[in-house]
Amino acid sequence: MSRRSLIGLGASLAAASALPRAWAQPGSDTTPAWPSKPLQLIVPWPAGGQTDLTLRILCEDTEPLLGQPIVVINKPGAAGTLVAPALKAAEPDGHTIGQVPITVYRHALMNHVPWDPVTDLAPIVQVSGVSFGLLVPASSPWKSATELIDWAIKHPGELILGSTGIGTTAHLAMEDILLQHNVSYVHVPYKGTADQMLAIAGAQIMAGVNSTGFAPWVDRGQLRLLATFNAARNPRWPDAPTMRELGYPQAVYTSPWGLAAPVGTPPAVIQKLHDVFHKAMYSELHTSALAKYDQSLDYLNTRDYRQAVLATVEREKKLLARMNLLAKPA
Repeated sequence: MSRRSLIGLGASLAAASALPRAWAQPGSDTTPAWPSKPLQLIVPWPAGGQTDLTLRILCEDTEPLLGQPIVVINKPGAAGTLVAPALKAAEPDGHTIGQVPITVYRHALMNHVPWDPVTDLAPIVQVSGVSFGLLVPASSPWKSATELIDWAIKHPGELILGSTGIGTTAHLAMEDILLQHNVSYVHVPYKGTADQMLAIAGAQIMAGVNSTGFAPWVDRGQLRLLATFNAARNPRWPDAPTMRELGYPQAVYTSPWGLAAPVGTPPAVIQKLHDVFHKAMYSELHTSALAKYDQSLDYLNTRDYRQAVLATVEREKKLLARMNLLAKPA
């Protein structure tokens, strides 16, 4: 090779090394194959819980589609919000993702935190949600949600209603309805489902809102389910109307959750993650696991999931402001 050719080759290599390393479709000539190593899935709940178990099954069905194992990393605590700072700190290369409950976004509205889920997280796919119900003791005179609400309107400040905590989905779900009627009531927050169910069953409180942890209590006849906050009736309790049917079209609260990656993760990788999890979530094993805990698929693609999150943030921002729970400006 002539000296002139060597000089030209050297210049070409130098120019090529100066070009930005762009992400394209995995396996293309311009990028390394993805995934190139096992993925980490951050789950902000203890190992062995219902969400953890269903996610592990989902991962088992997704791994063959990815060609890499998925390692579940449990980070419980702080009401399921530790996934957000963990994703913010992770490399945005598609090898670290997390299960993100909608409460992560609400927590950032109610508290000053050093992360913003709207700007720090990249939604991938919405997977599922839970059923919330309005419950009363079996001995209650109220046979419908309408009767309860009408009584609360006529008896300001006398309704004693429990939830799973201040600012939880259970709290906001009923608050949203009662605020429409300017109803004042006594709110009793509980630390867990068991304590709240015991209080309702024992008529220590008049009513309560909870997710499907109430199922055994209803099945045993200790509690009466007046209505659910689903978009459609839950097939397990077909006689229980939805709040939407009762004239509250916005009262759909299912605490949906999905998967997200650190912001900056390449779009092609987000698309691949969406595609493999979307396919795996419809497996018989996964859908059966969800049904075991009275959950169902609530799939949204990446674009629709992002829009749903933003719409929920705006709606809850207004509701939390009315409840005086919005974080004050620093």
